[in-house]
Amino acid sequence: MVMSVFGVRLVQLQGLDPKAYAAKANAEGLVSVPLSATRGSILDRNGAPLAESVSGLMIVADPKRTNAHAEDIARILATRLHLDYFDVLGRLREDPNKPGARFAYVARRVPATTARSAVAAIEKAGFKGVDTRLDPVRDYPGGDVAANLIGYMKADGQADTGGGLERSFDAMLAGKDGRETYEVGGGNRIPLGENTEVKPVNGKNLTLTIDRDVQWYAQRVLRTAVQGAKAESGAAIALDSRTGDILALADYPTFDANQPGQSPEDDLGSRALSNVYEPGSVEKVLTMGGLLDAGKVTPRTKVRVPKALPVADRVIHDYFPHDTIRLTLAGVIAKSSNIGTVLAARQYAPGQLWKYLDLFGLGHRTDIGLPGETRGLLPDPSTWTQLTQATASFGQGVSVNALQMATAVNAIANGGELITPSLIQGRAVTSTGNVVGTDTASRRRVISQQAAEKVSRMMEMVTTEGAGTAPGAGIAGYRVAGKTGTAQQVGGTCKCYDGSLAVSFAGFAPADNPRFTVYVVIQKPQGSASGGGTAGPVFRKILAYLLQKYAVPPTNTPPARLPVEW
Repeated sequence: MVMSVFGVRLVQLQGLDPKAYAAKANAEGLVSVPLSATRGSILDRNGAPLAESVSGLMIVADPKRTNAHAEDIARILATRLHLDYFDVLGRLREDPNKPGARFAYVARRVPATTARSAVAAIEKAGFKGVDTRLDPVRDYPGGDVAANLIGYMKADGQADTGGGLERSFDAMLAGKDGRETYEVGGGNRIPLGENTEVKPVNGKNLTLTIDRDVQWYAQRVLRTAVQGAKAESGAAIALDSRTGDILALADYPTFDANQPGQSPEDDLGSRALSNVYEPGSVEKVLTMGGLLDAGKVTPRTKVRVPKALPVADRVIHDYFPHDTIRLTLAGVIAKSSNIGTVLAARQYAPGQLWKYLDLFGLGHRTDIGLPGETRGLLPDPSTWTQLTQATASFGQGVSVNALQMATAVNAIANGGELITPSLIQGRAVTSTGNVVGTDTASRRRVISQQAAEKVSRMMEMVTTEGAGTAPGAGIAGYRVAGKTGTAQQVGGTCKCYDGSLAVSFAGFAPADNPRFTVYVVIQKPQGSASGGGTAGPVFRKILAYLLQKYAVPPTNTPPARLPVEW
């Protein structure tokens, strides 16, 4: 008898009056439910996830069923999900201007346990009309690891508006949501009613050149240094000297990508790309590289360095007091003499120093695929004066971002060829249509290989005990090329040099067969600070970590031995 009853009912539904049930469904309305695409992961060079989608749910409502008890339901949801009560209330109430509307979002990307608990509480209170659908949640396993590069997702599932890879490659990562539409009657789905489905297309993964372990280590070492110097901020960049791959791009302060709202807005982007500053004495290696390439000097060229040098209406000094001293150009780099650099740069023909700085990439974005990168400032050569030439030769009067400077120094490490840096493995297209990645990296010669090798040997003297300004940046067993930088900075209020500094250190190892290039800059340290004493230890620790992790053996060749004085 029971089977007969079910059989009769089935025949009734399937054959006798399906139009009547369909008409009833149309009277109550169609429900259109999104089918969320799974967002692609962001991976490091070894496939370790830096951003991924994990199990989550969206909470949805049928306003026709929740309207009568909207206040009570809204109170439960707002309390359990930490949502705005009035916003939830509006979503639960039936809109008289949209008759038949049976679907409304209440919350997106909610952890599964939290979502199920909230719906269970509503059902326990005796209310109906609230349900869940699959909706993957964005998770950042490393918390702050590479957060300034990756960006974050907002609660509504949209990429942040401040920058980061989540935004820049949103079209690639997001995929395309699908949709299912079906008829309901009496609050329930009608088995034989209209039913259409468009399946979602999941997003594609984005693989970076970043090494997660190196990134983590660089961020921790940088944080310690910035905090110890009571500085405003800092950046540290590690490149594969041969390919231009960015192995680490660390910023401090940073933030936890899982909880971006707990950090100031200024900390959510990458200062290594967005902040411009005057690079100071690190730029001297670019000046010397151009002079050597042009055949104007050698590392042994002799310079008589006075205690002060008048230029136009200014007087240039060295950071260390001295009477007239006699330095070779290797000594000018080793001792970081501003005056010696200016005297050497006078051998450039008009516009020639500008040409070399332009070739080294100053004034040009690196275009690695992140929004918000600044161009820096290399003044037009038509505006250069004798003073501009002098100050630009030692890194004042021009502005860079940290990645620009790291890329320029890496050109020396790479035998005089500048490689455009890469953050993305392979080839990828940004949401604005720019094609980036290792497959698109370009090379161009800036200075000759012979000139680059001579600069490298001069930079070795910087880390040589008893000769240079930063012997503490050396690494036992390895030949290390380096250069300190300390530059005055222009204050935002007075638009003048206000006493604040940017201290930096750049270099590579092994000096005679470069494998890694590291650049560190620390902005506005307090008290006594210098490129060698403040940024140098960060450089040494990151470079030593890289050499050890990648098992790079020492070259076992004799270190550079150049005369510093004459």
